[in-house]
Amino acid sequence: QVQLVESGGGLVQAGGSLSLACAASGSAFGNYAVGWFRQAPGKEREFVAHATRSGDSKYYAESVKGRFTIAKDNAESAAYLRMSSLKPEDTAVYVCAASRYSVDYSDHRRYSYWGQGTQVTVSS
Repeated sequence: QVQLVESGGGLVQAGGSLSLACAASGSAFGNYAVGWFRQAPGKEREFVAHATRSGDSKYYAESVKGRFTIAKDNAESAAYLRMSSLKPEDTAVYVCAASRYSVDYSDHRRYSYWGQGTQVTVSS
């Protein structure tokens, strides 16, 4: 098992930047791929980004490609989501999740472990 705790959310103006962290504990973090998802009020959970177990391969939703960067540090048992050029529509609770595999990485049902989430609010 792995436990995940996010941090780094907050309020930022449109066009600004924010970095989120996901601290992992429990099983070796290198055994898991990691994904970031987000959920805005009244909307379904949305895939944001995914990094494979090694962290070498990364995948992004079209809506964030070129603006967000995912990183995975197995030595630190942590994952990160660097967000820039933020837009009001990026406002959501951001949650990190861990999966043994990278198959169907955008499907939240592939992830077994979830953090509690951190709020990101982008003002216009």
